Amino acid sequence: MDDMHVPSKATSAHTNGELARWGKESTHHEEIRFFHGPQKRGFELWRAVRIFFELMSGFRALHFVGPCVTVFGSARFKEDHPYYEMARDVGSRLSRAGFAVMTGGGPGIMEAANRGAKDAGGPSVGCNIELPTEQKPNPYLDKWVTFRHFYIRKLMLVKYSYAFIALPGGYGTLDEIFETATLIQTGKIQQFPLVLMGKEFWQPLLDFFHQRLIANKTIDPVDADRILVTDSPHEAVDAIAEIALHRFGLTYAPRMKRRWFLWE
Repeated sequence: MDDMHVPSKATSAHTNGELARWGKESTHHEEIRFFHGPQKRGFELWRAVRIFFELMSGFRALHFVGPCVTVFGSARFKEDHPYYEMARDVGSRLSRAGFAVMTGGGPGIMEAANRGAKDAGGPSVGCNIELPTEQKPNPYLDKWVTFRHFYIRKLMLVKYSYAFIALPGGYGTLDEIFETATLIQTGKIQQFPLVLMGKEFWQPLLDFFHQRLIANKTIDPVDADRILVTDSPHEAVDAIAEIALHRFGLTYAPRMKRRWFLWE
């Protein structure tokens, strides 16, 4: 039931082709069919059962990881890029602050954050979507958790994370940013740090917030003010640690024990 994979000989996807394809292959036929409106009752029931068991599998896989911070960003940045080095520094600082570092498990920013966690000797977790073409997890993962449904993966990332850090990225990164911002705005998650790293990259988005959304009163100024924007890994991690320790009451107590009768 535990949908967890621990790669033994994971290799880094550094070729341009692999970086460009990461997470983009077409999905399974039944997934495409699922989004084509009403289906036969048996099909719908089977899908509901699979979704339930995938939820339970995710709960079991991530239950003992410990407090996590999820780092998002593009898979296309290589090792010599400044954003890669920034993400690696962030991962290392998060690990030293007592957090497990969770990413999508792929190359680029994800690899850099996981690598930083491993540099500091902390837990490093990859959390990705199952695709028909086998993906290569980066070589800096302790655990590799795969989900079939996008919405379940996103649920798990929010449920087990104490904060999100987004470095420069594309649609997937923007999706996570805006979903998290919506959950914070509507009170579904409270005092959840959302950090954007790379001021120059994100400045046009921040300008859009103020010049369009706030100006037209589609969001309130406080909605934008909740987002921390910085170029400093030190500032980002300190802000997250302060909220986690003092507002959430997080402590460094021993982790819960596994129960064999719960398949843990």
